[in-house]
Amino acid sequence: MAFDRFPIRRLEEKREQPLKRDAWPATLPPVAQLLDEGLELGPATVFVGENGSGKSTLIEAIAGAYGLSLEGGSTGAMHSTRASESELGEHLQLIRNAGTTRRGYFLRAETMHGFFTYLEKNRGLPSGRDDVSFHDMSHGESFLELAVDRFRGAGLWVLDEPESALSFSGCLALAGVLKQLLADGKSQVLLSTHSPLLAALPGARILEVGEWGLRERDWEDLDLVHNWREFLKAPGRYLRHL
Repeated sequence: MAFDRFPIRRLEEKREQPLKRDAWPATLPPVAQLLDEGLELGPATVFVGENGSGKSTLIEAIAGAYGLSLEGGSTGAMHSTRASESELGEHLQLIRNAGTTRRGYFLRAETMHGFFTYLEKNRGLPSGRDDVSFHDMSHGESFLELAVDRFRGAGLWVLDEPESALSFSGCLALAGVLKQLLADGKSQVLLSTHSPLLAALPGARILEVGEWGLRERDWEDLDLVHNWREFLKAPGRYLRHL
């Protein structure tokens, strides 16, 4: 019998610590569905949806429940500038695959400037490492360099809207990094994105997040893909209505 080797098999609500359903974030349909039904996870899961749909709330909560720094980093990072995350992570139970790694990393595009400052201040200290100077790079270059440097070997690799820092070629390079990580079967990727390129990560299960909750979709059927295709065919048809 073959056993799964990636870290998390399933997400559930903690029975002894239920989240009130009449307040945010439980009022978000995808969060309510996760709490009520649980969610099976495979090696790679991609969350897509409009702004405010709840995809980043889910990603952030899973990262926090796993023990990752919520402003970016690993389980060892203690960086925090201003707590803004929901309480969802405190109410999630992670069902882990037996004997798998507890390593991981969270890349969150909106907090990277502060996180790079944290790494810079800790460079050379016993608790730090001899990092490159990420602040001396462009936003996209630094984001990709950090992914290449930190995402190595078995672990849980979590990314929240990384395309906001990356060009088309940068997204393609990141997809290559993630594809290579997944190849050995010991790594797991969770990704929220607005990018049709990143949503096409080979082997990923795609969950479309919205007022319906969570629904599994094929890449070709995503609203995200349809809208970009139609815009690229005739941008003027969209722009004249602005």
